[in-house]
Amino acid sequence: MKAILVLFDSLSPSYLPPYGNEWVRAPNFRRLARRSVTFDTCYLGSAPCMPARRELHTGRYNFLHRSWGPLEPFDDSMPEILKRQGTYTHLVSDHFHYWEDGGCTYHTRYSTWEIERGQQGDPWKGEVADPDIPAHLGNAQRQDWVNRKYMRTEAEMSQTRTFDRALEFIETNRQQDNWFLQVECFDPHPPYYAAERFRRLYPDEHDGPLFDYPNYARVREEETPEAVEHCRRQYAALVSQCDDSLGRVLDAMDEHELWQDTLLIVTTDHGFLLGEHGWWAFVRPPFYEPIARKPLFIYDPRCGRRGERCTRLVQTHDLPATLLQFFGAGRPPDMQGVPLADTIARDAPAREAGLFGVFGGHVNVTDGRSVYMRAPVRPDNRPLFNYTLMPTHMTRRFSADELRTGTLAPPFSFTKGAPLMRYCGEAMMQDAYSLGHLLFDVESDPRQEEPLEDPDLEGRMRALLVREMEKNDAPPEQYERLGLR
Repeated sequence: MKAILVLFDSLSPSYLPPYGNEWVRAPNFRRLARRSVTFDTCYLGSAPCMPARRELHTGRYNFLHRSWGPLEPFDDSMPEILKRQGTYTHLVSDHFHYWEDGGCTYHTRYSTWEIERGQQGDPWKGEVADPDIPAHLGNAQRQDWVNRKYMRTEAEMSQTRTFDRALEFIETNRQQDNWFLQVECFDPHPPYYAAERFRRLYPDEHDGPLFDYPNYARVREEETPEAVEHCRRQYAALVSQCDDSLGRVLDAMDEHELWQDTLLIVTTDHGFLLGEHGWWAFVRPPFYEPIARKPLFIYDPRCGRRGERCTRLVQTHDLPATLLQFFGAGRPPDMQGVPLADTIARDAPAREAGLFGVFGGHVNVTDGRSVYMRAPVRPDNRPLFNYTLMPTHMTRRFSADELRTGTLAPPFSFTKGAPLMRYCGEAMMQDAYSLGHLLFDVESDPRQEEPLEDPDLEGRMRALLVREMEKNDAPPEQYERLGLR
């Protein structure tokens, strides 16, 4: 048996034809939907990038206990478990956060791994002279514009090179058995730097500055409706390029008849706001549906189900459990995700509810129909602590000032008896208090335009939130921060 996981970054389902989009050109996602089960109610757990990947390894939520950081020494790692039980695991990625301080323990869990350099601000090519950055709305990073000089053609782009390496692995090992390939690219995360043939698919009437990298903030006055539409079209061009890369994987599946024995999973870590609700990106705004609800496609050769949809509630941390079961590996006791084999095959329920969010932001809960966003009840968003044995942020170690706040904390249920250090934490979502609690019925109001005032429903969702937090062994101060106890 073999398995391939294709992981994109910041891929919003609302820009994919299988989820109702009629103007983005993505024929290979349509093709994928015909060959797999399309999940309509897949939610993230933790955001952003590395918190989501910790869930992909450990099968449990990250965001209640710590911010962005590496795998912890006590963490179970799905690819490492597979490697130890004899399944060959290989990672191919251009996701540059893997080789920063805050991601340094993930890629080394695989049997082998390959990286392609150059995405966004990856400190790749060294040029002392400042690059020429054109007039630009949003975020224009110096290193990004240096890197682009070395990726002018489609063949030179890191996405193309990443999928080249993935296809090389498939070609080399197609006649072998018992392997897992994880191929992931940073696209369509901003900056929306797509090859020219894909940009030509989306002409517009915008005659202002280039806008292909929005700020992680509210839509600004200078970002006119025409500029917003221009940015959306840059994103669509990159989605189309991702679609083309996906098609290369599907072609290899066809050519080598891998559908007979290969589990295929295609998904993302989280979605993205492109002006909806007056916001850009994720992390800072409430986790509205374009952020929280993810595309997910799974083909399981054991049942062969294809061209159908599943409405059952599933989450990111169900995927490691699914992969472990597929290869006959035992699921560790601390892994809270559930295998999806029966859900794929016959729509069996997977879970009654799920949490999702970002460190220091709303703590959100959904039952698949209602979404409740619980905000902190104090303006200072306290108390809030990071629990870790790996004191690093995204690109740096904890400062000496942060380390001086540390105290020894007793073990959680999932730390295998190991105590942790507890440090004062800074929220990744700064405005959660001012945004307040929010309640939605996403079945009747999928755009979340009409927050509900329903005390009975809020009471039920609040009780569900507390129950799910307790199951996850949430730190006691999280209940205080949210006014739940």
